[in-house]
Amino acid sequence: MESPQRGANGSKDASLYQKFGQAITGGDMFPNHRLVILGLGLLNAVLLIAAVVIGFNCAKVKESSLHITHPAATQLISELAYLRSNHSDMIEAEEEAKRTLDRAIKGHAQLKVKIEQLKATNDGHQRQIEELRAEKTNLQVNISSMEGTCGRCLPGWVLLNSSCYFFSYSLSSTVKKNWPDSRADCISRGSDLIVIDNQEEQKFVSSTITNMRSASNVWQSGFWIGLTDMDVEGKWVWINNVTEVEQRYWMPGEPNDQHQGEDCGVAVYSSINPWETRYDGRCTVFKLHWICETPSR
Repeated sequence: MESPQRGANGSKDASLYQKFGQAITGGDMFPNHRLVILGLGLLNAVLLIAAVVIGFNCAKVKESSLHITHPAATQLISELAYLRSNHSDMIEAEEEAKRTLDRAIKGHAQLKVKIEQLKATNDGHQRQIEELRAEKTNLQVNISSMEGTCGRCLPGWVLLNSSCYFFSYSLSSTVKKNWPDSRADCISRGSDLIVIDNQEEQKFVSSTITNMRSASNVWQSGFWIGLTDMDVEGKWVWINNVTEVEQRYWMPGEPNDQHQGEDCGVAVYSSINPWETRYDGRCTVFKLHWICETPSR
């Protein structure tokens, strides 16, 4: 059952609907309808004018804003382009620096290789120089034996005053003997081991064996001479039975025997002191070159 209030509202709605229909169909409300349409048209015209005015003002504001910000934007764009250009230049400079460094490293490595090659070549030249010096000494000995002796010494022997000397190194730089075998070789050549009995002879021997070095060790590059203390330890006697009294020809600390039977004299070249050129060696153990001496013809 509907309430009385709802029924009343329903009657009002129906009445309004009926009036609106009459107005549309040309009933009593037609004059009001025209007024409404006219009012709406005027309202649309006003809205259109307002929209045009607002759009025009917005365009002016936008144009003004563009005029104001355009120079700043241009400057920013220019600075950005400059920075980009500088950045590209820096990258290119960095790459060029890397390439330069790589070339420098490569050049350094090549230079190091060349230095090593030159060093090896220099070492080879030094060895050749030493060999040429030894050959020069041998040639000088041969020249002396052929020209200087004038027939007074055998070929391969060197003349000094009234004696002829044979240095075994000039015959072979590798053949070495102990003291007894060296003396036997001299005797087979009609001579004996050298007897040094004056300063001139001492200087002659020292200068002659200067380049006759068969080893890097001075002790292995010596020459047997005719001096021993076999009979009495510490009493050095030449093979011609002359006792050696001169002490300055011994190297520092020599002779020392060392309780090893070092009973035979050895002559060596000394760059420190050309007079201190002797030491005592083990007669039958050490193998060295030797010097023979015989009277000239």
